[in-house]
Amino acid sequence: MLKIAHHEIYNHPLPDNHRFPMEKYDLIPQQLLYEGTCTEDNFFQPEIPNNKYFFTVHTPEYFFDLLNITLSKKEERKIGFPLSEQLIAREMIIADGTMKASKFALQYGVAMNIAGGTHHAFTNSGEGFCMLNDQAVAARYLQKKGLAEKILIVDLDVHQGNGTAEIFKDDTSVYTFSMHGKTNYPFHKEQSDLDIPLENETKDDEYLSTLKKVLPELIAQEQPDFIFYQCGVDILESDKLGKLSVSLAGCKERDRFVLQTCYDHKIPVMCSMGGGYSLDIKIIVEAHTNTYRLAQEIFF
Repeated sequence: MLKIAHHEIYNHPLPDNHRFPMEKYDLIPQQLLYEGTCTEDNFFQPEIPNNKYFFTVHTPEYFFDLLNITLSKKEERKIGFPLSEQLIAREMIIADGTMKASKFALQYGVAMNIAGGTHHAFTNSGEGFCMLNDQAVAARYLQKKGLAEKILIVDLDVHQGNGTAEIFKDDTSVYTFSMHGKTNYPFHKEQSDLDIPLENETKDDEYLSTLKKVLPELIAQEQPDFIFYQCGVDILESDKLGKLSVSLAGCKERDRFVLQTCYDHKIPVMCSMGGGYSLDIKIIVEAHTNTYRLAQEIFF
């Protein structure tokens, strides 16, 4: 059964003029239920986890400054959100969703988090709408529990997973792969194990041919026993924060290839949704919903 982390607090309210489209966190599950792709049994509600899980990735100083809302104004501006207790609880719950979904992925082959993909969160700081790095926390969770040894993080958001790259920069047990817009945020890139920066206006053919060459080679080279997939849909040509020109069909084919590759190699995969900032919310929801449809089609 496809298991999906979702919690009402994911749709934490923000000021009307904020550019982050939070509505998608409610609309995606509504669409999945409406069209019959999922039932209520597919969804589970994560909770605030024990603080100890965050200390495997983030420094205690940063975590407690975040928790107590004692970050400096400069640090808060880098995150991009007006901080509140509810917002920080939301971030912690998202990480719990990714941890629990990773265990479901071990059981069923694949699992999803409606939110997550907070790949701009560093060891000791947050930025770019990210405070706690959910996939990094979950990767450490699996390793500490003895449930996975070699992990591959496939980050196909339009923005480089700079926080994830920094967290695992000296760790050969977690391989970080980021394929992103060359001139997109962050303007100072970290060094992933493999970075593929794409030129502005990159279209379907180049995007997909690059991915279809690289991913099988990485799997053969690294032999991962678990994959985290950051499947942001901000690669779309309609995205206002992205600079690539991938079509909706191309984005769906990207997800099909990644999920089918994981299935064919019998590697469990956990998907966090990542970014999506098209002006038309229907495009964002359709692009994300395709990922769930494909997971049902391929794995079940």
